[in-house]
Amino acid sequence: MNLLKEFSIDDKCSYLPDKEQHMHYKIIDNTTANDCQEYIERGFRRFGKMYFRPICSGCNECQSIKIDAQNYTFSKSAKRIVKKSKNFSMHTQTPTLSQEHLALFEKYHLYMKERKSWHHSPTTPEHYYQSFIDGHGDFGYEVLYFDKEKLIAVDLIDILEDGISSIYFYYDPEYASYSLGKLSLYKQIEYAKAHHKKWIYLGYYVKDCPSLSYKAEYTPYLTLEGRPTEYEDFIWK
Repeated sequence: MNLLKEFSIDDKCSYLPDKEQHMHYKIIDNTTANDCQEYIERGFRRFGKMYFRPICSGCNECQSIKIDAQNYTFSKSAKRIVKKSKNFSMHTQTPTLSQEHLALFEKYHLYMKERKSWHHSPTTPEHYYQSFIDGHGDFGYEVLYFDKEKLIAVDLIDILEDGISSIYFYYDPEYASYSLGKLSLYKQIEYAKAHHKKWIYLGYYVKDCPSLSYKAEYTPYLTLEGRPTEYEDFIWK
C-alpha cells in the first residue's frame, strides 16, 4: 500500500441542503483486499484509488452502515423482486469500460436528474476509469445484468475478507419497474450468504436524505461509532 496524496476539501453538502461538508481524501496505490477492509471498517468509501469520508465538525448525520447478511431474512416482497427478474442473466468480472457502459451511465443520470433533481454533468471515459476501474486490485468487480444481449444494469462492488462493499449501481430507466437497485442488493446478500461473508457495507445512511435513508430498511444492521483513525479500533453497534 502506497499513500500518494492526502487532503481535505470544504464544499456544499452532497446529502443535506443548506449544510457544508468537510471531506477527507486519501489517494492510495497498490491496496489489497485487507487494506480496503481496514478503511471501509473505519467509515471510508472507495472510488478508484481514492478513499474518502466526511469529517464535518459538529455533524454526525452521515453514519456508515453495514447489513448483517448472514442474519438477513428475505421478505415476500424481496422474493417477488428476485422471481420477477428470473429471465435476466448476470456476469461478474473485473471492472471494464465500454461505450455501452458510458451510454447506460449517462442515460441513468439524465433520468435521475429529471426524477430526483440530481446534479448532472456528462462523464468522460477518463473520469469513469478513475472512479470505477482504477485501483480495483484483486478485490474490485462489476456485476453486469443483461436482458438477453442488452446490458441493463451495472453493480460495482468490492469483495472483501468478511463482506461486500457496495460502491455504485446504475441501470436502464426502461427497467425501473423491476426494482433493479433492490435486486442488486438482494443478489449481494445471496452471494454473501453462500460464500460465508458476514457484511454488506452500504456506505452512508443519512436519515433526512431520501436517497440514503432507505438503507435502514435492511435489518439487522450496525452503524459505525465516531470516525476512528487507521490506528484506532473501530466499534460498530
